[in-house]
Amino acid sequence: METELEKNHQGGGLKRLRCSVQNYDWGKRGSEGSEVARLYELNSGPDMELEKKPFAEFWMGTHGSGPSFVVESGVENADSFGSGTMSLKEWIIKNPNVLGHKVLDKWGCDLPFLFKVLSVAKALSIQAHPDKELAEILHKLQPNLYKDDNHKPEMALAITEFEALCGFISIEELKGVLRDVPEIVEVVGSAEANQVMQFHDQDHEEKVKSVLRSAFTQLMSASQEITAEAISKLKSRLYMESKIRQLTGKEQLVLQLERQYPADIGVISAFFLNYVKLNSGEALYLGANEPHAYLYGDCIECMATSDNVVRAGLTPKLRDIPTLCSMLTYKQGFPEILKGFPLSPYITRYLPPFDEFEVDRCILPRGASTVFPAIPGPSIFLIMVGEGAMCAGSSTDVVMEGDVLFAPANSEISVSTQSELHLYRAGVNSRLFQTLRW
Repeated sequence: METELEKNHQGGGLKRLRCSVQNYDWGKRGSEGSEVARLYELNSGPDMELEKKPFAEFWMGTHGSGPSFVVESGVENADSFGSGTMSLKEWIIKNPNVLGHKVLDKWGCDLPFLFKVLSVAKALSIQAHPDKELAEILHKLQPNLYKDDNHKPEMALAITEFEALCGFISIEELKGVLRDVPEIVEVVGSAEANQVMQFHDQDHEEKVKSVLRSAFTQLMSASQEITAEAISKLKSRLYMESKIRQLTGKEQLVLQLERQYPADIGVISAFFLNYVKLNSGEALYLGANEPHAYLYGDCIECMATSDNVVRAGLTPKLRDIPTLCSMLTYKQGFPEILKGFPLSPYITRYLPPFDEFEVDRCILPRGASTVFPAIPGPSIFLIMVGEGAMCAGSSTDVVMEGDVLFAPANSEISVSTQSELHLYRAGVNSRLFQTLRW
């Protein structure tokens, strides 16, 4: 016979979550309009240092570095849940059925995705995330640095205007950089630069990647003395030229990065990467082993459940330049920008080419309602703006901004509002369920 407590643990209905925050140095402070600070205070209560500390990332999920906790009302559950002492991961282990059997069979008893909000005041490190095979090796060799053995494909969906460096520019663009930025040639050497300049469009892709790898590795491996001298020359030249011409967007960015990270090789390496500007509602996805750095703005982020980062520039943290330079794919060209596709009049879906996750953006006007159809996997909902009601089965929850809710697999969720409601949903990529029809 099941006890009453065991029945309550069968996972039906929506579960409210109390979520974690990361105070990384690059985050916005509350006084700077940090979405993360605002959501965290609404979700988890006042923080006396809201105006003083940077609030960089708001985490919603099961990762051990920033777990979410299940919060339930009701006298009978007060000891287990009232203070939010049971983590979402622990609760899922007790209630594996909430994942749905397809997710359970593929990933085991855990959420395959990690959902975040980022508030970026200054550039994050130039970094990449390892694929599964490399993640397992790095975790085994350096578990204190690489804390799990999972890969970390990810997607950033802009809330505000959002800027990033992402992927390598084309070989033709790089030729232009080497012609226009003599300081780079001084760092990588004339021989490396000449190899790049001699390439033609018809050259084999792998040969192009090999030369790009060699030049980028040479750049990133430069000594501190050579780096500092090159950046000083670059800075002086651009200030002088700004008096007689309009600097390009990339040149202005490089001067901004130099103010944030003086004498850092990441300042110069920005010339090798695409400068991407997203408008609100546009998204960018990043596969394993692709270089990138978020620069400024607020975004929704979703990824496979991992916190593995290999860094090489624009950071005071530990750098692993040999690993980063050896792991990159060295693909060239501007990244694909996702604008999403309409799932219904009020819901837009962003579907990256990764099994672990997808994101829905729902903008519900006053007096409107919509339905998220039942799917065979779990979801996490974040209420970003406004208030309304969410109904799952026979239970209805009043929700407002800052609320985060876990929805078990096979839950149809209807949402309504008498004001206006902005919410985001993360879930397992729906393509997975189309390919796993049993």
